[in-house]
Amino acid sequence: MRKFYGFVIKEFLHIFRDKRTLIILFGMPVVQILLFGFAITNEIKDANIAILDLSKDATTQKITNKILSSKYFLLYQNLNTYDEIEKVFRTGKIKEVVIFEQKFEEQMKKTGKANVQIIVDAADPNTGNTILNYTTAIINNFVREYNPTSNIPYFIDIQSRLRYNPELKGVFLFVPGLIAIILMLVSAMMSSISLTKEKETGTMEVLLVSPVKPAQVIIAKVIPYSLLSFINAVTILLLGKFVFGVPIVGNLPFLLSEVILFILTSLSLGIFISTVTSSQQVALMISLVGLMLPTILLSGFIYPIENMPLFLQIISNILPARWFLIILRDVMLKGSDITYVWKETLILFGFLLFFIGLSVKNYKVRL
Repeated sequence: MRKFYGFVIKEFLHIFRDKRTLIILFGMPVVQILLFGFAITNEIKDANIAILDLSKDATTQKITNKILSSKYFLLYQNLNTYDEIEKVFRTGKIKEVVIFEQKFEEQMKKTGKANVQIIVDAADPNTGNTILNYTTAIINNFVREYNPTSNIPYFIDIQSRLRYNPELKGVFLFVPGLIAIILMLVSAMMSSISLTKEKETGTMEVLLVSPVKPAQVIIAKVIPYSLLSFINAVTILLLGKFVFGVPIVGNLPFLLSEVILFILTSLSLGIFISTVTSSQQVALMISLVGLMLPTILLSGFIYPIENMPLFLQIISNILPARWFLIILRDVMLKGSDITYVWKETLILFGFLLFFIGLSVKNYKVRL
């Protein structure tokens, strides 16, 4: 029995001496509970909206103030014509446009009825439906408070329209997200594990001193993963379109070129992870904790980024998947081209150069 106790004590000492094990045991639960606690929320907060007020009277101003005085909405832009609606939606900056008809206050006083049209970006169906419900509730609350001493039963007819996903299909949200996750899984995680395995077994040094140049060794290792990733992306796009009816409104060659850019960015990230790790287990844990969980929770795949606390919004900026998801949804669902997603494309290209530069530097240091 004494030997058994000694063995148990030895195991405890072994765990406490291994910093990586302690991080996994105590750090991961803390990180996960913080991420899940802050990121997973169905509430809407500070959603950017635009207002098209064709009446510009006291009543429409009161309704606008009531909408904006809530914690749910922020005014992004005042529109002047209907032609501006499509342009402002394509920027991806707003979630909703509220339209007041002409002579709104006059109609309310004469007939007791006026019209409001609400157009919502439903590319994210959960967020779009929630925003529509919040706005409708605020306007209905205004009607109940409007001139309570009058005997006229005032009524505002709310006409809603859901852009890009009128049926609120969840698959419109998940197909682009699955592409990002699978590409990250195959490209970054698998390439980092594969390269780390070569280092762990000692074969990387043999390859690097062979007649083949080091760059050629790395390229030869990542080409299979890049091809498999591209095939996976095309497969998901085909399944999404022909099985679930997810549209591809934008230019297909442009969409595939953005997919290739993200694959290369993920591969460069996987190569960088392999340069800072010495075992497959560590590479796997870094990929899972540092890539997969943030990609799922902080990229906007499931939960809107603007609903998260500020520090998580800042962290999400360093995730390539966040910018890739914006590109996918804009091109697939809205038909956007490079004029609307040039900034996100440039950011992905910057990530690619950054990780390649760090990887080359780390390999030189090790050699």
